[in-house]
Amino acid sequence: MTARARPELRDRGQAAPLMVVVLLVLTLVVAATVEIGRFLDESARARTAADAAALAGAAAGRTEAAALAAANGGLLLSYTEQEPDGDSNALLVTVAVQVGRASQTARAERLVEWTAPPDATHN
Repeated sequence: MTARARPELRDRGQAAPLMVVVLLVLTLVVAATVEIGRFLDESARARTAADAAALAGAAAGRTEAAALAAANGGLLLSYTEQEPDGDSNALLVTVAVQVGRASQTARAERLVEWTAPPDATHN
């Protein structure tokens, strides 16, 4: 018959503190994952709002850009218009939009192409 080794008193009860530490680490990982997911969602929504605001700004100006940013849950942070390379027929709009903690920028260009009116003699 073999004698079983008895566990020493200092080895008893080690599972409970270990389990507390593991649960704490898992809770922190889940919390971090949720925060990262929330930030990525806000970043995607900011990108959508910035794209819409830039297109609206190129078509109709700052007021429409701000309205579309707000309609997409964002705040228009900046709006600039410039004529690229001195071309008076083109307009380059750059906007920055914030949604939650995320902000994104976008650009849109409006190009006016002048064409001759149709010839009225060839109906």
